[in-house]
Amino acid sequence: MTTELRNRPGAAGDPPSPTRPPFRLRGDLIAVVAAALLVTASSVVGWALIDAGVPVLVGWPPLLAAWLPRVGPGTVPAIVVALLVALGGPAVARRLRFGPLLAVAYVASLAWTFALATIDGWIVGVAERLATPTEYLVEIPRTPDIALFLQTFADRIAGITPDTLVTHASGHPPAATLFYVLLDRVGLPGGGWAGGVTILVGASAVVAVAITLAALGDRDLARAYLPFGVLAPAAIWVGVSADGMFAAVLAWGVALFALGAVRRGIGGHLLGLAGGVVIGLSLFLSYGLVLTGLIPVVIALLVRRVAPLVTGGLGVAAVVAAFAAAGFWWWEGYEQVQVRYYQPGEYGLLRPYEYWVWGNLAAFVLVLGPAVIAGLRRAAWRPRAAPLVVVALAACGLVAVLAADLSGLSKSEVERIWLPFAVWTVPLVVLLPRPSWRWWLLAQAALALVINSLLATVW
Repeated sequence: MTTELRNRPGAAGDPPSPTRPPFRLRGDLIAVVAAALLVTASSVVGWALIDAGVPVLVGWPPLLAAWLPRVGPGTVPAIVVALLVALGGPAVARRLRFGPLLAVAYVASLAWTFALATIDGWIVGVAERLATPTEYLVEIPRTPDIALFLQTFADRIAGITPDTLVTHASGHPPAATLFYVLLDRVGLPGGGWAGGVTILVGASAVVAVAITLAALGDRDLARAYLPFGVLAPAAIWVGVSADGMFAAVLAWGVALFALGAVRRGIGGHLLGLAGGVVIGLSLFLSYGLVLTGLIPVVIALLVRRVAPLVTGGLGVAAVVAAFAAAGFWWWEGYEQVQVRYYQPGEYGLLRPYEYWVWGNLAAFVLVLGPAVIAGLRRAAWRPRAAPLVVVALAACGLVAVLAADLSGLSKSEVERIWLPFAVWTVPLVVLLPRPSWRWWLLAQAALALVINSLLATVW
């Protein structure tokens, strides 16, 4: 298997076969309405619980947000980017050479994410997002010695002492905090640099996913996906939450692993090893990313080779061993996070599981947008008519979502926490008929603009 363009019957972007007519849109619209009803129900029930004094602990259920209609510096640029991508994106994706197309997609993703973030202006929308009292930047002046930081990290997760890590630093493995510590040490200090770099990295996830699709499927799949990857409502929370950066790091690890899996020889082994290293690093950015461990296994099954799992596994093991040698054992940190999550006064203990176990899914619907919901409906209705790689990767993302949801360790705020899972679900849009792409893209952009213009999200 190679990454060369392969024109198979039924590939994304090909006209529908006369022997297999396209789906009617009625089923798609029914699925979107059902998803909208889920979001509405979660909001109505959430407000009822708030009125009854139940600690739902969000300002606008099912999102961690507050009602604040507004326009800002990013409003007009966001509308312009949305129209350009929705109206011209599919044609550009179809005609431009693949390498330059990836570069254009990254610039568009960056512009869309940055414009949405700056609807609140630079200070509120970007510079202050990671500089609040619960965020990673608080730990920078408290981390003079990185070696000591790693050796004592697990001991500082739980408990209530002056030395206890702040909420976000304690809730993630040490690499998440170290990223911002190192950013400060190389001369990029403060919330402005932290927010800006986080957006720069997070916006690249769309490119990594496209590379994965091209490697495992064909470039037509990647081309069909790219405009939707750019305009995904998930961009609201990519700019700016560290979870958007985590999603991109994982996506690049998967992309490298996939490129290695379809190549033989030393080049393939080196790419697989590099992919394993990056995937391993992602495990030290967020504990929840261990749920994406199914993705490399599925890739190995798709290419029918075991060797990629060996080389990729060596890369992951090397990262785990390096952190262990430095003084941090992943499992010990995870156990301490569970203790912290259910400490008296912590939101994990207070938020009701009975509401959030389905309220989370409503929030996830808003992250994906109507086009992905329609694509999911098509995949579920006729899975054999869908490209295998798209269904397989989306299934990995959805299995991770289900596991995280049922665990009870994701109660609210999943609009950012589940970004690493969402990026693998978005490619389901390639199942939508080409004549409808522009309308679906406009719907994706409209949802993002409405959410970000009416609600003040925390990220």
